[in-house]
Amino acid sequence: MKIPASEVKTIIIFRALQLGDLLCAIPAIRALRNAYPNAEITLTGLAWAKSLIERFPHYIDDFIWFPGFPGLPEQEINPEAFTQFLSEVQNREFDLVLQMQGNGSVVNPMVEIFGANYTAGFFKPDHYYPPNGLFLEYPDQGSEIERHLALMNFLGIESQGNDLEFPLTAQDEADFNQANLNLKPKQYVCIHPGSRGDWRQWPTEYFAKLADYAIEQGFEAVITGTKDEMKIVAEVVNKMNQVPTLAAGKTTLGAIGFLIKNAFALISNCTGVSHLASAFKTPSIVISMDGEPERWAPLNREIHRVFDWTVNPDLDQVFKETRELFQHKDENVNIKN
Repeated sequence: MKIPASEVKTIIIFRALQLGDLLCAIPAIRALRNAYPNAEITLTGLAWAKSLIERFPHYIDDFIWFPGFPGLPEQEINPEAFTQFLSEVQNREFDLVLQMQGNGSVVNPMVEIFGANYTAGFFKPDHYYPPNGLFLEYPDQGSEIERHLALMNFLGIESQGNDLEFPLTAQDEADFNQANLNLKPKQYVCIHPGSRGDWRQWPTEYFAKLADYAIEQGFEAVITGTKDEMKIVAEVVNKMNQVPTLAAGKTTLGAIGFLIKNAFALISNCTGVSHLASAFKTPSIVISMDGEPERWAPLNREIHRVFDWTVNPDLDQVFKETRELFQHKDENVNIKN
């Protein structure tokens, strides 16, 4: 390894992004933990990500809320809170900071002043980065998972595989049961029409058609979504001919994980839940509306059927793949007539 384990007792990872982004970084964090088994690993990111300490206690030991920075779109900067954040990070005197936010064009000067003994991450040509031999030119192609594993490889850290993870807890199951959805494992299909940003959302009438088709094939169609996505959920339901089961607005993140793990399949935009399906190896139909399926879509294309709608907006092809997916029902599962 470029940085010996004997010199690294504390690590801070900077990745202030959303669910799917963090899940795609887990294989790299798994490799990092294997390389530095005795180090205390801290994640700094958006407020929601604090829950990952409980979700991944074997990889992440601590969390520091990141209050924004100029040029990062995820949240507005809070100058006073940022001053306090920077003071806390500097006072912790980390041995290693890993910039895993992106190409580093905005944040590399910031992570350098975290004051760690070693600073590593990605860089973009013609933008500043510490000239210490620990920065990899950002690989602007391929899967997000593999990009971060490439960083680990560059640092001499051996990969522990590219599988995603989303550990479930007893509380997740309790939250699922509290939603009282009355579903039988593998006898339902999750339909998730929402995502962050309208441009990433497949038309609701197409989700409605596939939800109807799932019901016609003997499945329950379960419409999922957050409370903020109830409008788009209502549009799907109103355009359906059949009656679905509504889970939208009733489930925690952990309950959604439990729901997707036990589903026969997921039909969704290319968003956070598609990474949950990848983690659980639940078959899926994934529609990419942003033109980056090779970066964000699940790696296993045998069980995850991925469509780049910007290149081939063909509903008939989506239906063809969905029919083929449904034809591979587990023979041991008794689908209702």
